Amino acid sequence: MSENEHPPHTEDFDSAPGDEHLDGAGVANGTWGYVIGLGLAAGLTAASFYFAGSKAIWAPAIPAALITLAIAQMGVHLVFFLHITTGPDNVNNVMALAFGVLIVLVLMTGSLWIMAHLNQNMMPMDQIMQMQR
Repeated sequence: MSENEHPPHTEDFDSAPGDEHLDGAGVANGTWGYVIGLGLAAGLTAASFYFAGSKAIWAPAIPAALITLAIAQMGVHLVFFLHITTGPDNVNNVMALAFGVLIVLVLMTGSLWIMAHLNQNMMPMDQIMQMQR
Protein backbone atom coordinates (compact mmCIF):
# COMPACT_ATOMS: atom_id res chain seq x y z
CA MET A 1 0.00 0.00 0.00
CA SER A 2 1.44 3.35 -0.96
CA GLU A 3 1.36 6.51 1.12
CA ASN A 4 -1.54 8.01 -0.86
CA GLU A 5 -3.86 5.07 -0.35
CA HIS A 6 -5.98 5.00 2.77
CA PRO A 7 -6.82 1.77 4.57
CA PRO A 8 -10.48 0.74 4.64
CA HIS A 9 -12.49 2.12 7.53
CA THR A 10 -12.02 -0.29 10.40
CA GLU A 11 -15.00 1.22 12.23
CA ASP A 12 -17.31 -0.38 9.65
CA PHE A 13 -16.03 -3.83 10.58
CA ASP A 14 -15.29 -3.34 14.26
CA SER A 15 -18.48 -1.98 15.77
CA ALA A 16 -21.32 -3.38 17.81
CA PRO A 17 -24.89 -3.43 16.42
CA GLY A 18 -26.06 -0.47 18.50
CA ASP A 19 -22.82 1.50 18.38
CA GLU A 20 -23.33 5.00 17.02
CA HIS A 21 -20.72 7.11 15.27
CA LEU A 22 -20.73 10.82 15.94
CA ASP A 23 -19.29 11.88 12.58
CA GLY A 24 -22.75 12.69 11.17
CA ALA A 25 -22.26 10.58 8.03
CA GLY A 26 -24.36 7.63 9.11
CA VAL A 27 -27.90 8.97 9.40
CA ALA A 28 -29.32 6.20 7.23
CA ASN A 29 -27.06 3.72 8.99
CA GLY A 30 -28.45 4.78 12.36
CA THR A 31 -31.99 4.59 11.04
CA TRP A 32 -31.42 1.04 9.85
CA GLY A 33 -30.16 0.16 13.33
CA TYR A 34 -33.45 1.37 14.81
CA VAL A 35 -35.45 -0.49 12.15
CA ILE A 36 -33.56 -3.71 12.86
CA GLY A 37 -34.08 -3.22 16.61
CA LEU A 38 -37.78 -2.59 16.08
CA GLY A 39 -38.07 -5.73 13.96
CA LEU A 40 -36.27 -7.85 16.54
CA ALA A 41 -38.31 -6.42 19.43
CA ALA A 42 -41.59 -6.97 17.57
CA GLY A 43 -40.52 -10.50 16.61
CA LEU A 44 -39.63 -11.38 20.19
CA THR A 45 -42.94 -9.95 21.43
CA ALA A 46 -44.88 -11.94 18.83
CA ALA A 47 -42.94 -15.08 19.75
CA SER A 48 -43.80 -14.56 23.42
CA PHE A 49 -47.51 -14.30 22.67
CA TYR A 50 -47.34 -17.28 20.31
CA PHE A 51 -45.54 -19.56 22.78
CA ALA A 52 -47.75 -18.49 25.69
CA GLY A 53 -50.94 -19.39 23.83
CA SER A 54 -49.93 -22.47 21.85
CA LYS A 55 -48.99 -26.06 22.52
CA ALA A 56 -45.68 -25.71 20.64
CA ILE A 57 -43.71 -25.89 23.91
CA TRP A 58 -44.15 -28.39 26.73
CA ALA A 59 -46.48 -26.64 29.21
CA PRO A 60 -44.13 -26.61 32.26
CA ALA A 61 -41.37 -25.08 30.07
CA ILE A 62 -43.45 -22.06 28.99
CA PRO A 63 -42.30 -19.83 31.89
CA ALA A 64 -38.65 -20.61 31.09
CA ALA A 65 -39.24 -19.82 27.41
CA LEU A 66 -40.95 -16.52 28.28
CA ILE A 67 -38.12 -15.56 30.64
CA THR A 68 -35.58 -16.35 27.92
CA LEU A 69 -37.46 -14.26 25.36
CA ALA A 70 -37.79 -11.40 27.88
CA ILE A 71 -34.03 -11.40 28.55
CA ALA A 72 -33.38 -11.43 24.80
CA GLN A 73 -35.72 -8.48 24.36
CA MET A 74 -33.96 -6.56 27.14
CA GLY A 75 -30.71 -7.16 25.30
CA VAL A 76 -32.21 -5.84 22.04
CA HIS A 77 -33.45 -2.70 23.79
CA LEU A 78 -30.11 -2.10 25.52
CA VAL A 79 -28.08 -2.48 22.33
CA PHE A 80 -30.29 -1.01 19.61
CA PHE A 81 -32.20 1.72 21.46
CA LEU A 82 -30.10 2.67 24.50
CA HIS A 83 -26.81 2.09 22.63
CA ILE A 84 -25.19 0.23 25.52
CA THR A 85 -22.10 -1.39 24.02
CA THR A 86 -18.67 -2.45 25.24
CA GLY A 87 -16.99 0.69 23.92
CA PRO A 88 -14.87 2.79 26.28
CA ASP A 89 -17.21 5.76 25.88
CA ASN A 90 -20.15 3.79 27.32
CA VAL A 91 -18.78 3.29 30.84
CA ASN A 92 -20.94 6.08 32.29
CA ASN A 93 -24.06 4.71 30.60
CA VAL A 94 -23.42 1.22 31.95
CA MET A 95 -22.74 2.56 35.45
CA ALA A 96 -25.96 4.63 35.38
CA LEU A 97 -27.90 1.58 34.19
CA ALA A 98 -26.37 -0.60 36.91
CA PHE A 99 -27.19 2.00 39.57
CA GLY A 100 -30.79 2.21 38.31
CA VAL A 101 -31.13 -1.57 38.43
CA LEU A 102 -29.69 -1.60 41.97
CA ILE A 103 -32.17 1.02 43.16
CA VAL A 104 -35.11 -0.86 41.61
CA LEU A 105 -33.98 -4.16 43.18
CA VAL A 106 -33.53 -2.55 46.62
CA LEU A 107 -36.97 -0.94 46.36
CA MET A 108 -38.69 -4.14 45.24
CA THR A 109 -36.91 -6.35 47.78
CA GLY A 110 -37.64 -3.95 50.64
CA SER A 111 -41.30 -3.63 49.66
CA LEU A 112 -41.77 -7.39 49.40
CA TRP A 113 -39.98 -7.92 52.71
CA ILE A 114 -42.16 -5.34 54.47
CA MET A 115 -45.36 -6.82 53.02
CA ALA A 116 -44.32 -10.37 53.97
CA HIS A 117 -43.65 -9.36 57.58
CA LEU A 118 -46.76 -7.23 58.04
CA ASN A 119 -48.85 -10.25 58.95
CA GLN A 120 -46.47 -11.20 61.77
CA ASN A 121 -46.43 -7.68 63.20
CA MET A 122 -50.16 -7.00 62.97
CA MET A 123 -52.51 -7.40 65.88
CA PRO A 124 -55.06 -10.23 65.47
CA MET A 125 -58.33 -9.10 63.90
CA ASP A 126 -60.52 -9.90 66.93
CA GLN A 127 -58.39 -7.60 69.12
CA ILE A 128 -58.63 -4.82 66.53
CA MET A 129 -62.43 -5.21 66.48
CA GLN A 130 -62.59 -5.04 70.29
CA MET A 131 -60.54 -1.80 70.27
CA GLN A 132 -63.03 -0.17 67.91
CA ARG A 133 -65.99 -0.74 70.27
